[in-house]
Amino acid sequence: MIFCDTHTHLYVEEFDEDRFEVIRQAVEAGVERFLMPNIDKGSVRDMLDLSAAFPDRCKPMMGLHPTSVNEQYTEELELVEEYLNAPEYCFCAVGEIGIDLYWDQTFRTQQEDAFSRQLDLAVRHDLPVVIHTRNAFDIAAGIVGSKHASSLRGVFHCFGGDIAQAKQAIALGFMIGIGGVITYKNSGLQQVVEAIGMEHLLLETDSPYLPPVPHRGQRNESKYLPLIAARIAGIKKISVEEVAETTTANAKRLFNLSPCRK
Repeated sequence: MIFCDTHTHLYVEEFDEDRFEVIRQAVEAGVERFLMPNIDKGSVRDMLDLSAAFPDRCKPMMGLHPTSVNEQYTEELELVEEYLNAPEYCFCAVGEIGIDLYWDQTFRTQQEDAFSRQLDLAVRHDLPVVIHTRNAFDIAAGIVGSKHASSLRGVFHCFGGDIAQAKQAIALGFMIGIGGVITYKNSGLQQVVEAIGMEHLLLETDSPYLPPVPHRGQRNESKYLPLIAARIAGIKKISVEEVAETTTANAKRLFNLSPCRK
């Protein structure tokens, strides 16, 4: 079985002591690719260095995370655009972008503007987007819908909405990212996964965050991706092999995971 972890922060300090071992163990567990969303200007270098070390496995994205949006967000967006325009880099997506109103709404207007402008960048560069929403799905989906761009595509990562919202995302041309939360009791994701087709699903860990059961409270790792696949298999009453095959094909199609053309 071959898996693709479509959302992992392998470059962050939580992995500084054993990063290469973490990758080795994940590969042994069947994880072939690791897609890495950027956070802000402070994470770019570490992310690109890891991508350079494992060019066939670790694929970088470029974007500004909504919780990093502040008074200087336009400067951050200029850097995002500069990297996307640089011919020496090959990004698989614009991400991680979106709107997060869970902790603080101080920069809500700026978050919405940053999100909208990065969606435009994705259309310009013909790249998918990886969307983070927290307490803001309807706002983000509304902005996506307002673009009326047929090439706009991507995934609502770490999806936490209901069935209606999942169907709305799919109608917009987006996929649904499912991670460790699917293994949590009363998450509501079981009903969502049951209601939508496998062709709309991607697997992710969001490591080092949100580990699946039975690893809650520990650092999350890509090697736990088969646990997420097993939970989906149980819900859909299909084999883990079918979950792996379908979600990996979905990821390769969305993120164009072929040899870099640059």
